[in-house]
Amino acid sequence: MSRLALTFVVLTLLPAAAASQGGIPRTQPVVATADSDSVHSAVAESVASGERSFMDRIRGSALSQLYLKGGIVMYPLLLCAVLGLVLIVERLWTLSRARVNTRRLMVEVTQALRTEGPEAARELCQRTRGPIAAILHAGLLRANRGPEAVEKAITSAGAIEMAHLERGLLALASVSNVAPLLGFLGTVTGMIAAFAAIAAAEQVSAKLVAQGIEEALITTAAGLMIAVPVSAFYSYFVLQIDRFVLEMEEASADLVDELMDLEHPKGPGGRRPLDRG
Repeated sequence: MSRLALTFVVLTLLPAAAASQGGIPRTQPVVATADSDSVHSAVAESVASGERSFMDRIRGSALSQLYLKGGIVMYPLLLCAVLGLVLIVERLWTLSRARVNTRRLMVEVTQALRTEGPEAARELCQRTRGPIAAILHAGLLRANRGPEAVEKAITSAGAIEMAHLERGLLALASVSNVAPLLGFLGTVTGMIAAFAAIAAAEQVSAKLVAQGIEEALITTAAGLMIAVPVSAFYSYFVLQIDRFVLEMEEASADLVDELMDLEHPKGPGGRRPLDRG
């Protein structure tokens, strides 16, 4: 790209500079010494050389050398690493969007129920994202059918929200279990190849033995490096989902109690009953 920029500057500025000094008239075009084909070929050669140098640097890095020494088992291990990373990022984004201040939401829903009725509370839950607001909205849709219908609606909505929260966790657990097994498989196959090389060698040296064992153990290290963070994130996600389940149960119980209080007000100063029309 630097050659292209230099050529553009030369072809653009030289005619103007020459015309201003009286060397050539401004009305006469200046014929470039290099035609467009040579310019394009120079640019293509520069880009190709840059790509080759970049790939050479990648192949020459220590990480790529370890990857190549690990053998064919490193390919499924790389797939496990990419899959685990994608699942972790997706679950982090999903759970972060699902998080909400449950106490504040319940206070707002309760106030809306007491002052404006179930319709206003439904609109409030509909404007709020997250599984807790979703189950409250499902329960409020059945508010005029009694507490039993509300509980059934909350149970059904809770099952749907739980499935959404747990999506991808099975694949994440599979990655954490499969990665070390693939590493051990690579170690076994690498040791077989190392002992075969030792048996074929006329003179066995310590360097030959150490090199074979080193290459065999690379896959084990790679499998553990993948499995450890994936397993840690899996445990973290399970804890977060358990927290969501507890908050959903508390919120649903509070909603049912509030609806029963509205349906059966206490004393002459009790709250107004629900509209069953």
